Amino acid sequence: MEISARPILELGSVLLLAAAAGWLARRVHLPAVVGYLAVGLAISPFTPGFVADRPQLQLLADVGVVLLLFEVGIEVDLGRLRREHSGLVWAAPLQAILTTALATAAGIVAGLSPFGAGLIGLGIALSSSVVIVNITRSRRRRTTRETEEALLGWSVLQDVTGVAIAIVLLAGGSSERPLPVALAGVVAYAAIAIGAAWLLPRILRGLRDDHDLFLIVSVAGGLAIAGIGALVAGMPLALAAFVAGLAITESPDAAEARRRLLPFRDLLAVLFFVAIGTLIDPGALGRGAGWVVFIVALIVVTKVALAYVLSRLAKLRAQPVQLAVGLGQIGEFSFVLASVGVAAGAIAAEVYAAVLASVAITIVASTVLVRMVGDRPVESAA
Repeated sequence: MEISARPILELGSVLLLAAAAGWLARRVHLPAVVGYLAVGLAISPFTPGFVADRPQLQLLADVGVVLLLFEVGIEVDLGRLRREHSGLVWAAPLQAILTTALATAAGIVAGLSPFGAGLIGLGIALSSSVVIVNITRSRRRRTTRETEEALLGWSVLQDVTGVAIAIVLLAGGSSERPLPVALAGVVAYAAIAIGAAWLLPRILRGLRDDHDLFLIVSVAGGLAIAGIGALVAGMPLALAAFVAGLAITESPDAAEARRRLLPFRDLLAVLFFVAIGTLIDPGALGRGAGWVVFIVALIVVTKVALAYVLSRLAKLRAQPVQLAVGLGQIGEFSFVLASVGVAAGAIAAEVYAAVLASVAITIVASTVLVRMVGDRPVESAA
């Protein structure tokens, strides 16, 4: 079988460009994600010059976001959050629910269909797990340990709540399946996930000393369970992957699976953000500039301000302003939900472009501003 050299050369070149752009972004005190998005825009069909093979890039990016959210699901420890940060257990889900409701209502008033407004509203309610992890690990961070723990816990509980809302929203808003069929699919997938939660850790435990097989089964298990969720329950792959990770989180082998998945997740997550950059159409963005202002304003009012108030009411040990600003971006889930809306015809091209632009704007803003509102610099570099 003859292997084509061009796709391999192209993929390697894109990764090298992304690495260089990420390095440059960090030198000017911006998150590396900004560099990845810029590379995607530079090689997109909407800008002059070289155009990447977007289907190939998109496939790898899809695998990346599935592994990313599978790993995030594994990381969830609801028992520990309940013991150590009891206020988070009600504050974060309440923020996700209220933000979704308020942003959805605003979207309907602005002219979106109820289903499209719901997808945008839920996307606004959820923060980027990748960005929050980067905030808590940055060498330039000014977050206290308590704030970092609250940021991570809040993000995890957002995701858990968001998946529950998304299941209901997609079951009620999709025209492809009647509601009873959609709900039956969700129940069936829940049963499959529970079965996987029992079986997969036992298989991994038996393969712990076989490093190659352990890794293969971990990756294949996450991808397969996510694929089953998409086919059976009609869920987006990324949401199904999060549920799959959540299902095995209580296993003692979950931490080992997460550790071995991290290098692949990080590499493919880079391609995910590059792929987002290739989707940004400057022409559609120009027509949807008002939507960018609308979405960013909703993030500030219905999420950042609300998170600040709820963190004060919950009496968290975190710094309330820093916590709220750190949560003030949209990312992986927002992209997935907006893509669902476009595929269903519920979100127009200019609104989709505005969502993608808002991902880039809010990631930059939250990552930079969270350093400016900190009370003290962190002495140890992580």
